[in-house]
Amino acid sequence: MAEIKDILVPDIGDFDGVEVIEILVAAGDSISIEDPIVSLESDKAAMEIPSPLAGTVREIKVNMGDKVSEGTLLITIEASEDDTSAGSPVEKIKEEPAAPSPAPVTTPAPAAAQKPAPRPSPTASIKIDEEGFSRAHASPSVRKFARELGADLSLMSGTGAKNRILKEDVKAWVKQALAQGSQGGGLGVEPMPEIDFSQFGDIEIHELSRINKLTGKFLHRNWVTIPHVTQFDEADITELEKFRKQLNKENEKEGVRITVLAFLMKALVSALKEFPRFNASLDHSGENLVLKKYINIGVAMDTTDGLVVPVIRDCDRKTLFELAAELIETSKRARDKKLSPSDMSGGCITISSLGGIGGTAFTPIVNAPEVAILGVSRSSIKPVYDGEEFKPCLMLPLSLSYDHRVIDGADGARFTSYLSRVLSDTRRLLL
Repeated sequence: MAEIKDILVPDIGDFDGVEVIEILVAAGDSISIEDPIVSLESDKAAMEIPSPLAGTVREIKVNMGDKVSEGTLLITIEASEDDTSAGSPVEKIKEEPAAPSPAPVTTPAPAAAQKPAPRPSPTASIKIDEEGFSRAHASPSVRKFARELGADLSLMSGTGAKNRILKEDVKAWVKQALAQGSQGGGLGVEPMPEIDFSQFGDIEIHELSRINKLTGKFLHRNWVTIPHVTQFDEADITELEKFRKQLNKENEKEGVRITVLAFLMKALVSALKEFPRFNASLDHSGENLVLKKYINIGVAMDTTDGLVVPVIRDCDRKTLFELAAELIETSKRARDKKLSPSDMSGGCITISSLGGIGGTAFTPIVNAPEVAILGVSRSSIKPVYDGEEFKPCLMLPLSLSYDHRVIDGADGARFTSYLSRVLSDTRRLLL
């Protein structure tokens, strides 16, 4: 009779409390020695745990998101007869010449296993950014899969837990590249020319921060894959500003200072309810629109290391003062570099405010998979004709960029007009 054995987490070095990000087997599966069981991820690397035995999986003992360490029970297995005398799983694991490497797996598939394509794949022209590929949030098996397809993980968005890239994300990305390739192009672009700038004078080299590099890749991908349109408008916030100052004076003792940004978030909540198509995302096929029933708003924040976009959740359920307090707390965590990946995921729309710096208008880039982003510039006093005379009004410039595949120009204009009316008369926020 086959023996039931436990398979435990082997020696994984100095890692402790490592998160389970992928379970690669299911009860009833037949597995061989060295078949991967689970994928683990620390804050530094991802790794797969192989099976030390062959047999049939009886029970999975961990769940996605669990924290495990050396010795944690992963699965029970009905070992094959050839393995029943091989000693305990723990002993066998320790007899292996090396523990699973936390380094990302980058071994390409054997050439014999690859089927010849009828024509060159559009992904073949894409030069993989090795640094970005190694930093991408994906398990080793997904990395190997992407290598086999010639797909660059640094250009993808993940749909897994904590934005992890899954095999399905790689497939969808390749499908999109194939579709674009059939139209005569791909996602690859000609590289910038390599120039020795020192021939023109003295230079100094500063390496981009990690945030700068990641942000640059995402912005480039969003710019070349999303057909952008930007709608400009202005909102008369004369009365809003008076009301804001009055609230801050009345609640001075509470220590929470309300900014125009908090009012903008409340106004956006109202606008998203009125125009639900702006609170949506295209799925990977580009053929379905996912309408969201929640309202989470991302706020672009400038830090010493670069741009970050933390997300304020459930804005439709929070008061003006709660939003103001959360903005203060989130801004502090951004400056202190204490934001986690989960803090920057799940947004429905983004606000990019440059009002504290200056400018009259700009064209923000859509923060995919969102379909719109609101840019805000510095307010200024302007003469506005009310039908009888010109009056000085505090006007706030608005710049709404949106994905033209989802939103038509007429709806973009309606959205900013509605937003302007709400900001001009805060009583409308009560409706």
